[in-house]
Amino acid sequence: MSTVLDEQATRELIGRFYEAFSRKSVELLREVVAADWEYIPEPPGAVPGPDQMIAAFKRIESALPDMSIKLLDVLIHGDRVAVRAEVSGTQSGRLLGIDPTAKPLHFAIHSFHQIRDGVVAKTWHIEDWLSVFKQIGAYPQSLPGD
Repeated sequence: MSTVLDEQATRELIGRFYEAFSRKSVELLREVVAADWEYIPEPPGAVPGPDQMIAAFKRIESALPDMSIKLLDVLIHGDRVAVRAEVSGTQSGRLLGIDPTAKPLHFAIHSFHQIRDGVVAKTWHIEDWLSVFKQIGAYPQSLPGD
């Protein structure tokens, strides 16, 4: 049985969640996700919890230091939240093995979150990488995990 969430509190929680990603702040992420938070698909070598993003945030800081996330839609149903958002930034460092291009990027992300006890307990996340590669004008030679 799913829990009915307070809409305003949930919108504030989700806003802070994406602020943590924009700021690349594990400290803020620790405030808004459960200690056993699951992020799917999980980063290589990840264990549940906010610290799994430490390495990812370092890569993002290098590749897209000016990254920002604009929330376009936030839909709340029971204990679930769906988010449609746009990421923008400038590719200033290596991104998935692709050398810096200094090109501006804009791409879609879609996430679904499960809320438990006022924090994000689980996140399912997808990004439009094909759009990113088209904007950069290059494709990675291999993907993580290959």
